[in-house]
Amino acid sequence: MARDPVKSARRTALRARRREVSAARDLAADDAALARQVRRLVDDLGLGAGSVVTSYAAVSGEPPTAAVNAALVAHGIRVLLPITLADLDLDWHDATDPGATPLGADAVALADLVLAPGLAVDPTGTRLGQGGGCYDKALPRRRPGTPVVVVLHPEEAPGREDQLLPREPHDHPVDAVVTAEGVTDLGLTPWRTRPRA
Repeated sequence: MARDPVKSARRTALRARRREVSAARDLAADDAALARQVRRLVDDLGLGAGSVVTSYAAVSGEPPTAAVNAALVAHGIRVLLPITLADLDLDWHDATDPGATPLGADAVALADLVLAPGLAVDPTGTRLGQGGGCYDKALPRRRPGTPVVVVLHPEEAPGREDQLLPREPHDHPVDAVVTAEGVTDLGLTPWRTRPRA
């Protein structure tokens, strides 16, 4: 995918803001709070032992996910973490597998919930990621109706309509955002009431 100069400029500004936000936050407290919020979310969705959630291992500056992943596993949920491939597609591995054995790109179809990284989400569900297009390639392989929830810092939660992000045809809208302070349902789909397959 060719780089969109408008998206690139927004990413640069959002990365700078994220560095400031992350430096000012208590990331250990956020880690525990995010775990509580995600635990409430999976309970609200009726997910428990035997369910599958995709997550990721946060990198510097991102909202922390170590406690989230540990809490999900402790709840009996299978957590799949991404493996970035050379073509920037995603394979997946089980979080409890010390060898990180690849399960295949189609393993995202096992998910009952997708927790995804991002730099920002707007009120229309447009998610701006890091620019590799990894999730744009992976999300179409999830089961229809599987909700996508982006993990952000509270200061990055969706803002006003006049702060819309650029959206391209390959961008997949998301259903909600979770931060250390709670879940923001964008109200675009009835994802909380969908029957689980």
